[in-house]
Formats: sequence, C-alpha cells, structure tokens
Amino acid sequence: MADITAGTPAPEFDMPTDGGGRVSLAGLKGHTVVLYFYPKADTPGCTTEGQDFTALSEDFAAGNVVVVGVSRDATRALDRFKAKRDIGVILASDETGSVTEAFGVWGEKRLYGRTYMGIERATFLIDENGVVRRVWRKVSVKGHAQAVLDAARTP
Repeated sequence: MADITAGTPAPEFDMPTDGGGRVSLAGLKGHTVVLYFYPKADTPGCTTEGQDFTALSEDFAAGNVVVVGVSRDATRALDRFKAKRDIGVILASDETGSVTEAFGVWGEKRLYGRTYMGIERATFLIDENGVVRRVWRKVSVKGHAQAVLDAARTP
C-alpha cells in the first residue's frame, strides 16, 4: 500500500469520467485538486459526500480548485449516480484499480464480521504543481467537504 503524505508528489493519474470525459493530473496542472475517494456510487455516505462537495462547488471554483470523486464504479454507473443524486463535481472511474492502489486507498475492510477488499474513504489536496498538501484518511463524511474547502483556502 502506497504511503502518500503531505509534501510528496501526487501519483499521476488519467481516468475516464462521467459524461464520457477524461481527467488527469497533467491536465489539471495549474489548479489545486481535491481528489476524494469513495467506496461505491449511490450508497448513503457516498451520496452525502458527493452532494456536500457539490453544494460548495462554486466556492471551490472561486479558489481555482477542481474537485474529483473517484471510485471503481463503471462510468455508466457514475452517469446514473450523478443524474439521480444531482452531483455537480467530476466523477472518475478507476475500474482497473491502478489509481486507488497508487494512492494507497485500496485495502482490506470489515463490515458485519465480513472481510473484503474495498476503497478507504480518503481525500487528497494537491497543489497546482502536483504536490500533495494535505491528506485525510478514514474520512467521516459529516463536515468533511467544508474542512477540505477551508484547507484549500489556506496557503
């Protein structure tokens, strides 16, 4: 598992997005990037997190910050999720798992006594030069988007 910490270069990524687009770290150079990883589209916590980031999207944009949500869902699932839940941030598909593994958010999880592999809810704040400035691991959704916005506003 990768140990991405503040001050380290963010791993390169290039993923398909909702709406048939693509998003890459190279393509976002010059912007601050919020890369948030969530387990599964259209589940309660993931919906709340996406809607919270959406509610603050104008504030992020005003600060030259691009918000990208990442899961291993297929792009067609992301399209449905975005439309159904009115999500207004970029949703990227990491079906191959290369990005979740590069950022160290793919690992063993436990739920109701069952062990399985999944995405750890985590967020990375990446500066305009591709350097990780802040990392949130094992994210609790409530208040998280606001905390990320506050951090993005802090030089």
